[in-house]
Formats: sequence, C-alpha cells, structure tokens
Amino acid sequence: MSQVRLNPLDSSWILTESRAAPNHVGGLIQFRLPPKAPKDFLRRLMHDFRNHREFAPPWNRKLKYAFNKNPAPVWIEADDIDLEYHVRHAALPWPGGERELGELVGRLHSTPIDLGRPPWECTIIEGLDGDRFALFVKMHHSLIDGVSGMKLLQRAMSTDRAKSLKMAPFWSSAALVPPAAGTGRGRNAVPSIADAATAAVEVLREQAKSVPKLALAFGKILGRIGQGGEGMVVPFDSPMSVLNGRVREKRRFATQQFSMERLRALAKAADGTLNDIVLALCAGALRRFLMERNALPDKSLTTGIPVSVRPKDDEGAGNAISFIVAKLGTDIADPAERLGVIMASVRHAKEHVQSLPREAMTQYTMLLMAPTIVTMLTGTGGRVRPMFNITISNVPGPDKPLYFRGAELLATYPASIVTHGQALNITCQSYAGMMNFGFTGCHTSVPSLQKLAVYAEEAVQELEKVLLKPAKKAARARKVPAKSSARRAAARA
Repeated sequence: MSQVRLNPLDSSWILTESRAAPNHVGGLIQFRLPPKAPKDFLRRLMHDFRNHREFAPPWNRKLKYAFNKNPAPVWIEADDIDLEYHVRHAALPWPGGERELGELVGRLHSTPIDLGRPPWECTIIEGLDGDRFALFVKMHHSLIDGVSGMKLLQRAMSTDRAKSLKMAPFWSSAALVPPAAGTGRGRNAVPSIADAATAAVEVLREQAKSVPKLALAFGKILGRIGQGGEGMVVPFDSPMSVLNGRVREKRRFATQQFSMERLRALAKAADGTLNDIVLALCAGALRRFLMERNALPDKSLTTGIPVSVRPKDDEGAGNAISFIVAKLGTDIADPAERLGVIMASVRHAKEHVQSLPREAMTQYTMLLMAPTIVTMLTGTGGRVRPMFNITISNVPGPDKPLYFRGAELLATYPASIVTHGQALNITCQSYAGMMNFGFTGCHTSVPSLQKLAVYAEEAVQELEKVLLKPAKKAARARKVPAKSSARRAAARA
C-alpha cells in the first residue's frame, strides 16, 4: 500500500488539533437551481453523491500512525469510504436567508472532523430563498489547505451549463488532477499563511550563502523596535485585544459580497490596489465593531497578509510566497487617513521582503513563521502577545460563471481556521466579477459576528463618500468652460 509522508507543517496541524481549536477549513458554495429543475432535484443529487464511488487523491486518503520506526502519521489510501458519513443533508426553514445560513454553517464548522476516516465532509443545504441551494465542504488542513481545496471544488465545475449536466462529484477521479505528491497541495499554490510556511520549510536551501542578507533583513526589523510613525511594522508589537485570547468550541460564520467594479473604482481613486481597499473595509468594520464593545485598543491593530512577492533578483515567471505584517489604522477615525496608513504600511512591508534574494526570503519567511508554529505546538497561543491581531487573505478566483449539474454557481465563501490567539479570520475570494467575504470567528470572543459583515458594507460606503464624491464634482466642473488653466487645475483637484 502506497504511503505519502506529511510535511512538518501538515503534521503540526494534526499535533495541535483540539476540541476548542479544530484545524479544518471549509467553503460555502451557493448555487441557483437549474431552470425548470424538478422538485426532487436535491434528493436526486444526494442519491447520486452517495452512490458515486470513484475517488482521487486527496479525497481518498486517511491517516495511519506508525509508532515503531516513525511516530509521525502518513497518508494511505482508504480501502472503504463510507459516503453516508461524508455526504450529509441539512435544511433551513424556508425561506432561509444569509443570517440563517451563516448560523448553520457556524454549527457545521464547529465540530471536529473524524481523523480515523478521510478527513473531509460535504453537506447539501436546501431551504434557501431565491431558488438557491448550497454545499458546505470542510476538510482538515493537514489534507489540503483552504485555497487549494476551493480550487479543486471549482475544477469539478464547467463554464458550459450543458456540459456540466453529467459532471461527477468533486471527489471523483474524473473531475480532479491529483496534487503534487507528498505535499497534499497543488504545485501552483495561491498565497496563504500555510503555503508561506510550507514553502519556507520545503524550499529552504543555500543557508550559509544567504546568512548575511538574512541578518540584514532582521536587523532592519530590530531597528524598528520602539519607533512609531510610518515604516515597517514590527512583528509581536501588536496590541492585545479580544481577538487574541483563548477560544472555545462554537463558531460563527458570516458572509458579505461586493462587486469588483465597485472596489476597483475605490482603488483607482486612491491610487492604490484592490487589496488596499480590502484591508481598508475590513479595518473600518473592525473599528466600529470593537468600539461598540468598548474593546478598541488605543494602538492600531495589525494584520498578517499572505502575499505573492518576487525578489529583485528573480526573473522567473513563478510566484514567490511569503507574508507581511501591516497596520490597519483602527486607531484613526478618518477613513481616508486610515487608508493612507494602510497603503504606506503595506508598501514598506512589501519593499522589505522584495529586497531579499530568493534564497534568503525563504529562510526569512520560515524564521518569521517559527514563533507562530511554536505557540500552536506548545499551547501558548492566546496567552502571549500575538505576532499580529488578525489574518486577512485575498484569494483570486475564476472570472467566468461556473455550473454544476446545470446549477449556476453564485458565490464561494471561504471558512477558515480559528485558533487560540486568533479568534477571527477574514478571507475573501473573487468570482465572476464579485468579491465574496467569509468571516469566521469564535462565538464567545466575537459575538454577533453578522454585524461585521454589515459594517463592512458601511465601511465601503464611507470610502466612497470621501474618495468618489470629489471625483464626481471634478467631472461636473470639467463640463463648464474654463476661463484659465488655474481653473482647470482646480477642477481636476
């Protein structure tokens, strides 16, 4: 029987698993029923799912513990997979809306996965308003990370509605291409915190040659300690907050959606990036949410951001994965000023990482991630100052509509890990002109999580008010004949 060795990071997800902090990720996938769908469409789908017994890696893998020569677990192929366990059914009292769906997903996301079986589950959810249904798929992080998992789920769909009618479930060999052997992840990984650490551990090389440059990079970080103002953020200089304590079992999940056109208009007006706007709307929502609880720190919250960066000496076409720590400006009331602080902080952090050669950047990422991994392994998370307050990830997704069994994919919302010291995670994914946000939080630490989704919309409105309104005035001014170049300059301003 073939075996696949877990890499060190994937093994750590197994070792740090607990009832209060299970290490699985998931995705809420919403569909619209096909035109003229029969009333028993979902019943037939459930029947077909439970009878489709072709599996491909990683969905047919389960853990085997070898306590003799190698105490670390390995992946083996499961001889018999019980689809009545893995494929489930849930229904909301009709008509179910986003709030009710979020509550159900929160409950589904709260329960640990059985590590004695292939560690994944799929729940078909009916009872949604607007002729919708959903799938909630969760998988253990040791098997596959959330980003790659969502890509595999989307690969099991088609851009052609007619061709999608007979498509196999996502775990079928007819639908998937196995990920790279020995990693459980695809070769072209989209940036995530897990991918950043994995890349650092697995690609670490030429240590001696890069030590001076690595020392210089950390010297710059140490030189920032005790300094305020702009510049690169120092890890572990984040304020303690309600987001960074110990967590309990129950999870909450909320969603929000924005058009990409709307967010790009803000990015253009601010002369920034789409990710700058994502961070700014999250910061605005967090500021109001924490203020209402009298829990907003005087010092700005910080965020860990997975990024794809290419060093100056790298002329290749591939991605270099690392992560940065940046300010969110939550101590600033003015949304435009807050955005400016975010943009400057992100720019400084990216410039710092991009200044490193590739061989030094992998070591830099590994050393930067090491304290976080140690807190996971030792159980000290939530008891010590956090490296950063919250992870915010922006993941690119398909830009064309997808279909499965004739049903149109409406949105994909990532559900991520909540652990001790990180009680809230925000991950968004683009799809067909929309940006879909998944807010995953500890029910105890972050009660009324749905408010964060509402406040995210209000944060976008605040940015539009300060960034787009002057542009509209300028457009109206340009329609009036200008008498001088000075007036034209004033109109453009």
